[in-house]
Amino acid sequence: MIRAAMPIVLLALATACHDQASGGAGARAQITAVGSSTVYPFTTIVAEQYLANNPQARPPVIESTGTGAGMKLFCTGIGAAHPDIENASRRMKRSEYDACARNGARDLLEIQIGIDGVAFAEAKNGPRMTLTPADLYRALAATPGGRPNTARTWHDVDRSLPAIPIQVYGPPATSGTRDALAELILAKGCEAVDPQAKALKARNEEAFKARCQRVREDGAYVDAGENDNLIVQKLTANANAIGVFGYSYLEENAGAVNAVPIAGVAPTDASIADGSYPGARPLYLYVKKAHLDAVPGLRQFIRHYARLWSADGPLARRGLIAAPADVQARAAAIVRSETPLDPAALP
Repeated sequence: MIRAAMPIVLLALATACHDQASGGAGARAQITAVGSSTVYPFTTIVAEQYLANNPQARPPVIESTGTGAGMKLFCTGIGAAHPDIENASRRMKRSEYDACARNGARDLLEIQIGIDGVAFAEAKNGPRMTLTPADLYRALAATPGGRPNTARTWHDVDRSLPAIPIQVYGPPATSGTRDALAELILAKGCEAVDPQAKALKARNEEAFKARCQRVREDGAYVDAGENDNLIVQKLTANANAIGVFGYSYLEENAGAVNAVPIAGVAPTDASIADGSYPGARPLYLYVKKAHLDAVPGLRQFIRHYARLWSADGPLARRGLIAAPADVQARAAAIVRSETPLDPAALP
């Protein structure tokens, strides 16, 4: 889809053609979104329905950049040159909010659109692995127990596992799915096997992250980029490998790959919704409030999003796990009232 310019109407001067958000620095024709490859297909579905209901609108430009890279783009400022929406497969960090605020994007709507899971998968003819967070920590952490990782096979990690090479295809460091892998799985595994981990976390969180959450870079973990479909292809070509991506891609490719249970729990709609699956995580949209009046259709777009995220809606049919009723109600209220995020609540 091609970016193009269009006039944006100021509230104070209804006949003027300015970019309201940036004080006249430019204008563009369509809604723009960046961020998570996991959230990307859901936002794309909303865009398709938005266009079906508004045939005169220009197609939204939705880019799959990864959550971290998307946050950097999103937080560079307000106005026509900067995205309206950040798709996020984790919550915004306080440091990212501070970067947004420094560049004028202080008022942000934080909207939880549903729940997803960090899923692990193998080929249909794979070894039928069953892993724990401790196994994955010992296999993928750069320095398990504070020492360089020397494990080469899964048998090195746990004697009950097969003696096949550790090869895990997953997202890059800019991905929210990679962050969730580190925070939901590796950190839990570290705390389970390293008696010093919890004390270290309380004393020095950065040292804890380096010891417990940093992923090894010696080839056992393979950065496969933001293309989750490519990971599925690599799994079908390598029966001994494991892939990491959002649950929606696992469900979409159930005919090609099998789920790898974690701590005895397979990722399913039910296990992710009730939190029993260790890799369950919320998914978000972040929207610049200053752009709601400046970009035609943006307010309508996010309101349409809220109408599609129910358990029987089109997003659920695409793989989104509906959030609990109270979370949905709170998110819908934020959309209606356009209440900005309180940065004090951010990690």
